[in-house]
Amino acid sequence: IFISKNLYSDETSEWLKREIDIILEAYKNQNLSNENRFLLIEETINNNFAGTGIAKFVAGEAWKKSDKNTKKIYIDNFKRHLALNIASMMQGYSNQEYALINSKFDSKNKITLIDMEIYNDTGSLIVTWRVKKSKERYYVIDLLVADISIVVTKRSEFNSMLKNVNYSLKELNIILKKQNETSYQKLIN
Repeated sequence: IFISKNLYSDETSEWLKREIDIILEAYKNQNLSNENRFLLIEETINNNFAGTGIAKFVAGEAWKKSDKNTKKIYIDNFKRHLALNIASMMQGYSNQEYALINSKFDSKNKITLIDMEIYNDTGSLIVTWRVKKSKERYYVIDLLVADISIVVTKRSEFNSMLKNVNYSLKELNIILKKQNETSYQKLIN
């Protein structure tokens, strides 16, 4: 059952708007170096995305077969990967306007779906944020861009990478660390 809410009185939407604005302000601030901009974005994403839960889901069966230390390293690598991905997508940001246009609470799954419309010169794009409240905090558990889930997409991408290393999370960590280093260098330079 979905319950639509008035966005102006919706605590979840207000929280999301504050967090989005932190990231957008970082992109507007010309005094920030690329590295400091990324670090601010990474901190915001790590604080507000359910990175550990997403990482476990994306790893699939490889998660269950891995030791505690390998899992910890993987979560750190995955969170950095996610932040680098989002920061990379944001590089095209050039002061577009956005509006949070709809909020629905899915009582069955206990999540809030918030639609954000991003306006640009050629039209607009709808992004749906899936947000869950846990331990009196909100966490983004997924983003849907043009109805495509970033979490499902990442699971498919990581499954292909895991398949190439016989579903070894330890081997994936090596690959992911190298990918993250390359992406980081491209982003800050």
